[in-house]
Amino acid sequence: MTQSQKGLWLVSMLAALLVFALPAQAEESGEAAAAELASMLESYESFQSDFIQIVVNENGKRVQESRGSLKAKRPGLFYWETSEPHSQFVVSDGSKVEVYDPDLEQVTVHSLDEKVSTTPALLLSGEVDNLDETYKVSMQSGGDDTREFTLEPRSEDSLFVSLRLTFSGGELREMRMEDSMSQLSVLSFEGIVLNEDVSDSAFVLEYPDEVDVIRDGA
Repeated sequence: MTQSQKGLWLVSMLAALLVFALPAQAEESGEAAAAELASMLESYESFQSDFIQIVVNENGKRVQESRGSLKAKRPGLFYWETSEPHSQFVVSDGSKVEVYDPDLEQVTVHSLDEKVSTTPALLLSGEVDNLDETYKVSMQSGGDDTREFTLEPRSEDSLFVSLRLTFSGGELREMRMEDSMSQLSVLSFEGIVLNEDVSDSAFVLEYPDEVDVIRDGA
């Protein structure tokens, strides 16, 4: 896997969690489900959380576990930091995505084109007005004010096959993403802080001058 492909993979992997099955009490799909999800996401002016991420292969074997923190702010600002087992940063300013790997002393810059802008992570900071045009959306509701949304991309060249977002009490608690190779990326949010004022300067990626910068397509 090239560094460019790795960067895109990381961006698409930012949002994934193996969600447990919910006892369905109500189900809806299409525009109504998309509108409800958009309404919930749009209520997040900012989102901050610690996370645990687990990647499971097609055989159900856990192949990776990592921990870190993230913050997102509308419109278009996103900052993801992995602290364990290796340090890594993924940052978006709404027009580009930068992936910084301190161990490699390398930063990869990707343009935020249509394909990248529809990755799960950016649902927390990007535009969500037209979800039904980009995804097939369905929703199940369970006890304890729980909502589970499933998104299936309409585009055949999407970076993922399906995405599930689980909300409890209005907070986004878990996400699960499956790729075309049946690999699951698993993300669980902890210590969630919603709609706290966050300065735009908190979404600037800082790295030493001697780090190599590689631009996508270069």
